[in-house]
Amino acid sequence: MARAKPTPAAKAANKAGRRRKGAAAAGPTLAEQADRHALYQRAVQFPSADVEFFHRTFRSARGRSPQLLREDFCGTALLSATWAASGPRRRAIGVDLDAPTLAWGQAHNVDAAGRSVARRVSLVHGDVRKVRTEPADIVCAMNFSFCVFHARKELLAYARRVRSQLAEDGMFVAELHGGTEAIVADTQTRELDGGVTYVWQQASFNPIDHRTLCHIHFEFPDGSALRPAFTYDWRLWTLPELRDVLLEAGFRAVEVYWDRVDEDGEGTGEYVRTEVEENQETWLVYVVALL
Repeated sequence: MARAKPTPAAKAANKAGRRRKGAAAAGPTLAEQADRHALYQRAVQFPSADVEFFHRTFRSARGRSPQLLREDFCGTALLSATWAASGPRRRAIGVDLDAPTLAWGQAHNVDAAGRSVARRVSLVHGDVRKVRTEPADIVCAMNFSFCVFHARKELLAYARRVRSQLAEDGMFVAELHGGTEAIVADTQTRELDGGVTYVWQQASFNPIDHRTLCHIHFEFPDGSALRPAFTYDWRLWTLPELRDVLLEAGFRAVEVYWDRVDEDGEGTGEYVRTEVEENQETWLVYVVALL
């Protein structure tokens, strides 16, 4: 299954905020009734695919099944809940700075998964660079979340903290995207079920420091919109930069798993370890760091 992420291949005009001619004004709009966290999960998260990749990659490298996952920048903790639900002995720790988002995730993802799962998921409100937890088999930073660190010293400090929170044979997994379309101002759209349009807007990109300002919007059939639903002020790190930082932090090896594309140039969801690739308009990779 192709992993739909904030860089969908299809490019279309931005129609956000427009209302249909003659649309009724009475009553709340669909945007006013919408839950932005639920929409985000529908638009950009496929936790079952992440769980399968984590299991397969860790088992191949370590010869055992991973049990404890620490999800940094966990947001609504959908991945943490999915991980715990994937095996009766599996546990997850989710860490995030945003207390309201954690509370939403506790109610809608953790508790909603049932008592058996919920008792094996712990959500921690705190800074991923400061929180101490028991050693995890896997620590992950998904959806480019570590790009909130703009300076190399900040990213290196985070990488060192990750290393200290891993088991002796632990593994760190991060997602990164790039490509020729990732370094320009651009707007891309994709239709979701129910007539909702997901809009990814790269509002600006500075080639000098790789700072990029991005937004997620959602448009609805009645012409209303959430603009923006989410905003990201990131540094778009390159693969060589990330690899060098992880090695300096003390990881023994850093591997890149590239999403294979079909004949139409769309991602297939099949991630293969690789060392040489041609650049693409958009690409998405897992970066795996091993102790």
